[in-house]
Amino acid sequence: MSIRVMLVDDQVLLRTGFRMVLAAQPDMEVVAEAGDGAEAVEMLRATAVDVVLMDVRMPRVDGVEATRRICSPGREDGPKVLILTTFDLDEYAFSALKAGASGFMLKDVPPAELLAAIRAVHSGDAVVAPSTTRRLLDRFTPMLPSTSAEPAQSRLGRLTEREREVMLLVAQGLSNGEIAQRLVLSEATVKTHVGRILTKLDLRDRVQAVVLAYESGLVRAGGR
Repeated sequence: MSIRVMLVDDQVLLRTGFRMVLAAQPDMEVVAEAGDGAEAVEMLRATAVDVVLMDVRMPRVDGVEATRRICSPGREDGPKVLILTTFDLDEYAFSALKAGASGFMLKDVPPAELLAAIRAVHSGDAVVAPSTTRRLLDRFTPMLPSTSAEPAQSRLGRLTEREREVMLLVAQGLSNGEIAQRLVLSEATVKTHVGRILTKLDLRDRVQAVVLAYESGLVRAGGR
């Protein structure tokens, strides 16, 4: 079954370029396009989409607010949002991650990496903390308050010692395979730990685990 993708960007030429790249893939299909966040949210009411490629800076409703609406509580079965932006270290992209986006990529990313990111976000089984996202978190996490009613540090108290170890490595950008090697575990066991972490902490996906790790102090800006 093809991954159904929506392109959201106010620049028609960029949407055209992304559509051409995706159309060449046997497992992907562009099912909708929108020029801003408001149009995207409206179209999603009638269009089945798996992954939304979302620009950040757009007229009317920007990518942050659109992401917040798409990923709002009660919509856990909705599409995953992958943020695309021209601006590295963009505070708006960070806000979109906190709003529920599952990843962050620059628009000049090589096509192969973009396609891999779409597949990864769709599967929900990928590391969504590439180097650009890590630098983004390093810069902006200390400036923005937590959106959770429960303090981030106390939420980590729900985890076992092993789960905290796994979450730390997830926050450092390691894949399941790399975590398995580091902790001398099977990859299946690591995947189970990650699933339990997300469930215990009421998190949508791995990128929210990364944000929480920074907010709680489990990972500090600029290092461990």
